[in-house]
Amino acid sequence: MQKKNEMLLYCSSISPRLKYISDFIGKELSGTAFQLTTDVQVYHHYPDVKINYTNQPIAGDKCWLEPHSLLFEKGIQPQQITCFDNNGYQAFFSTAGDFPFDIFAASFYLLSRYEEYLPHKKDIYGRFAHEQSLAFKENFLQEPLINIWIEDLKGMLQNAFPDFQPPPQVFKFLPTYDIDEAYSYKHKDWWRSAGAVIKSLLKGQWNKVALRRRVLNNQVPDPFDSYDWIDNLHRPHKFKPRYFFLVPGKIGKYDRNILPGESALQVLIKKHAENYEIGVHPSWQSGDNPDLIRTEIQTIQHITQLKITASRQHFIRYTLPETFRHLIAAGIKEDYSMGYGSINGFRASVASPFYWYDLEKEETTYLLLYPFCYMEANSYYEQHHSPQQALEEMRQYYLAVKNVNGVFISIWHNTFLGTEERFAGWREAYQQFIAEISR
Repeated sequence: MQKKNEMLLYCSSISPRLKYISDFIGKELSGTAFQLTTDVQVYHHYPDVKINYTNQPIAGDKCWLEPHSLLFEKGIQPQQITCFDNNGYQAFFSTAGDFPFDIFAASFYLLSRYEEYLPHKKDIYGRFAHEQSLAFKENFLQEPLINIWIEDLKGMLQNAFPDFQPPPQVFKFLPTYDIDEAYSYKHKDWWRSAGAVIKSLLKGQWNKVALRRRVLNNQVPDPFDSYDWIDNLHRPHKFKPRYFFLVPGKIGKYDRNILPGESALQVLIKKHAENYEIGVHPSWQSGDNPDLIRTEIQTIQHITQLKITASRQHFIRYTLPETFRHLIAAGIKEDYSMGYGSINGFRASVASPFYWYDLEKEETTYLLLYPFCYMEANSYYEQHHSPQQALEEMRQYYLAVKNVNGVFISIWHNTFLGTEERFAGWREAYQQFIAEISR
């Protein structure tokens, strides 16, 4: 007996791009990838949900979707894109048929990060500048647009095929944490501490000097030591967070964590590995020397005696396709870097995990990308939000993802959730958010 959630896509030819995006959309729609066929007789006799994805309608069609050329092209070239309103949301690649645009081609363009392979302006950290993205220019960066489109397609298919009963998607909240700087004062080399004290004295920051002394004398906790606080926040709700640890081989301008040879960092990593999923936070230096990625993975594996297969790039610094190829070569299977380090929003316009498509090689990889849409550092450093504004922004993104039953992934740092004076009010905002969503 035919399962009610199986679907067929009739096409003129089957390309790697079409196979990739039809697998993704099919699984998001019904939990099962589309079957693809170029045989019109198979299409005619298929008894359940089917889409004619060719240039011409066929008598008896219940769902005809005229394809854009993108999925059948080879190579990478600028695309002519004109956005238009569709049910209150932006869409593009308008074509004829029963659906107002080619959802397969448009989704592929966004998921593959096609625009990031084209010539573009970099930001001050050498990253793809979010201002260059279609989502930012057309004002849909704040929306999980692909999930919204898929919901519209699902509604159309259910109208055309009343027996179509796809299982409902389940919303998930996945809190994640980057440990870039494990401690503010403790466990630092003497020369780093001495330099920091001199800098504070020159600036007349006597309170910082006094606080440092009290912390080092174990009179008060280190300002960045928020780990027990985070644990206590999670425990009643049974969250399953991910932690990513920065373990550079040497200190650098942007790699400021204590070195992994320090026993305090080893203890911290081991403790978290015993209770949570952990991953590597590839250093800034690894972006210039990819061989260091493997070294840093091995460092954490040696400390934990566990296989490390998850990562998130420090500073969200990566370049396509090179960085993801380096991660794959180093044995990474899941990456949590799909977002911007300069603004909050949906970089790939989606709130569901998806496999990375190597556009230059035209192949689907096994690297599963988990897109995030909110990072507190963006709110603080880039968007200059107050804790209350940050809380409101988190609420908005949480609801946007929940409305499409996606996966809401947030990024916080132990630094923001500690007692550092400049982050006053941030841990309270996060605590309030967790309380609200757990009611």
